[in-house]
Amino acid sequence: MGITAQSVWSNCLAFIKDNIQPQAYKTWFEPIDAVKLSGNALSIQVPSKFFYEWLEEHYVKILKVSLHKELGEDAKLVYVIKMENTYGNKQPFTEKIPSANRSALKSQDVDVPFNNKSPELKNPFIIPGIRNVKIESQLNPSYSFENFLEGDSNRLARNAGIAVANKPGGTSFNPLLIFGGVGLGKTHLAHAIGVDIKDKYPEKTVLYISAEKFTQQYIDSVKKNNRNDFIHFYQIIDVLIIDDVQFLSGKTGTQDVFFHIFNHLHQNGKQVILTSDKAPVDMQDIEQRLLSRFKWGLSAELQTPDFETRVSILKNKLYRDGVEMPDDIIDYVAKHIKSNVRELEGAIISLIAQSSFNRKEITINLAKDIVEKFVKNTKREVSIDYIQKVVSDYFQMDVNTLQSKTRKRHIVQARQLAMFFAKKYTKASLASIGSQIGQRDHATVLHACKTVDNLSSTDKQFRKYVEDLSKKLAL
Repeated sequence: MGITAQSVWSNCLAFIKDNIQPQAYKTWFEPIDAVKLSGNALSIQVPSKFFYEWLEEHYVKILKVSLHKELGEDAKLVYVIKMENTYGNKQPFTEKIPSANRSALKSQDVDVPFNNKSPELKNPFIIPGIRNVKIESQLNPSYSFENFLEGDSNRLARNAGIAVANKPGGTSFNPLLIFGGVGLGKTHLAHAIGVDIKDKYPEKTVLYISAEKFTQQYIDSVKKNNRNDFIHFYQIIDVLIIDDVQFLSGKTGTQDVFFHIFNHLHQNGKQVILTSDKAPVDMQDIEQRLLSRFKWGLSAELQTPDFETRVSILKNKLYRDGVEMPDDIIDYVAKHIKSNVRELEGAIISLIAQSSFNRKEITINLAKDIVEKFVKNTKREVSIDYIQKVVSDYFQMDVNTLQSKTRKRHIVQARQLAMFFAKKYTKASLASIGSQIGQRDHATVLHACKTVDNLSSTDKQFRKYVEDLSKKLAL
């Protein structure tokens, strides 16, 4: 049996595998196929220009040594770039490129020579002009599990996060979607998982990015005509953390590219972690095929912390900052600021600052002043019960009638308006709104909101209802 492209490449791989890190071998050499051997020229197929560039920049010496061992000093290497056909192209894109590094390997001029040796987007995180071979995780090491205190409000999400950090890609929590209101610790928990994974598995490529930045990078890659490089960059990540994934709403191009990246990562046992301000069922303008994938793993909610957890958070914050404070003042702050952890910590920081700058002793009166300002500055959220009462009074009916199963037009419209304002003025999920307004499901609430929007623009009388109720409910 004669020498074939596959046998030559197989021997090269055996040599390369013995001389580089296992993770590097898996990422950069396993995806390569040997496609042709012509004399002493070996053609290998790689998935993208980004891939080719990386090999030429970081592994050309070992390629040279391994190839010379197999084919002699005159060995030549040709790259064949074959993009995955996942975008409905009739033909996969193929381009043959001679090895660009002439000092290391003799090049062979075949088909299209690759002259652009430095594509504009290799790694979206590299500042142009600065050579950087490492993918930085973009994680904040100050966000850790140690300072993310456990309570009833976050126990499921925190424990799921720890399970993922212990075995990224190896649990059923893939993807892990952490959702909840503002200031409850979604970003903190996402970073903590990433930081813990980097500690336990230094060889894994972990990347944290906001959905907004991801979208901007995608738009840039389309403008520069290197979308495949962008996709390939994200497909080599081991743990991808995307913050505020609801930002993808309505952005069909970005959703499409994320869908392909997500599928690739999931199929290859890579971990995906997402955060959102709402549950998947409440996300609007996100494609169904993407939402169904969000539900594959675990959706864990972060809720408003209870009093005991708020006290623990404050004590932990003070301990970390080396500040002592009487228990009665801590209890007072925890009792009166309930909305979220960010405001809780903000109030205690203001208290410490006021005390040190004005050289005042931290007293209950000082705490009352600070808390009063915080509560006043926080937009008060009306309750669903209050909204139902205001709407019922406006239409001169009782709340029970509003919630009833009757299909009388004026009652149905009142109920739909209550649902519309509950969605507008509260942070409750659609499912929660539906269950509180007459035991309806989330689809009914969604339909109600669309109906109110439509009638407001076509029906003058109905528009007056919306305006009047808006004034009554205005905060």
